[in-house]
Amino acid sequence: MGLVEDIKKLQKEKNALILAHYYVLPEIQEIADVVGDSLVLAQAAQQTQASVILFAGVHFMAETAKILNPSKTVLIPDLSAGCSLAESCPAEKLSELKAAHSDHKVISYINCSAAVKCLSDVIVTSSNALKIVSSFPENEKLIFAPDRNLGAYINEKTGRNMVLYNGACHVHDLMIAEDVIRLKYQYPQAKVLAHPECKATVLALADFVGSTSAMLKFSRTDAASSYIIATENGILHEMKKQSPEKQFIIVDSETSCACSSCEYMKKNTLETVYNALLNESPELVLDTETIGQAQKPILKMLELS
Repeated sequence: MGLVEDIKKLQKEKNALILAHYYVLPEIQEIADVVGDSLVLAQAAQQTQASVILFAGVHFMAETAKILNPSKTVLIPDLSAGCSLAESCPAEKLSELKAAHSDHKVISYINCSAAVKCLSDVIVTSSNALKIVSSFPENEKLIFAPDRNLGAYINEKTGRNMVLYNGACHVHDLMIAEDVIRLKYQYPQAKVLAHPECKATVLALADFVGSTSAMLKFSRTDAASSYIIATENGILHEMKKQSPEKQFIIVDSETSCACSSCEYMKKNTLETVYNALLNESPELVLDTETIGQAQKPILKMLELS
């Protein structure tokens, strides 16, 4: 409790906003001003009057906050908190794909670097991807980067044939249908909720597919009493808070330990949050040109959302 009190004291002194993703540790979620998915956190970053933004998440999220708030100090508790999906799509690789399809517009999932955002026409999150993709004319040629699973899901839902960059989130991509089927046999009354970053074979077994926020809403409002959850295990904290009477079972491998846990998200701890606020470091810094170029597709997303 002493560390929590110290964080709250520093936060007040520095006029700081603490943003946290659903996938970080429960104790971080509990001290955050806003806990949400990428869309909610981007909107909160855009609207804040705080002088300092501390982003408890991963690197691309802090970058997004900085892009939306060039004059504010943006802190990330651990600079090494990367993202396997973002890292699977270096800007030069997307440039090559873009050059090979020069008549295509580029839609990029927010889980990408600032450099990739600079190459994009619009950014999407899992909450608004279907809506934004559907806003393009049916004959518009599109590239979707970097998540092949989310892109394939959108193609299937919309009947489009977007060119998909071959990237994936290691946590969601490691979830396999066999583990979902095993859990369905163990918990026959449970409904399966899956994030669209999962493979198509997993999504085919789901009773509901949606973003973290959508999965939370479904589990809170649906009549079932138990759920099998195919996404990063950090979401269980908020699910249990919102529906303490219900049972939630995370999809993990029978042979490996905690494959549903993102090691990058878990680098955010009370200690790293405290130190970041105390020292105002590590600070997320981007050059003016990158901010200017990356801002356009993000603002377009927020406008369309």
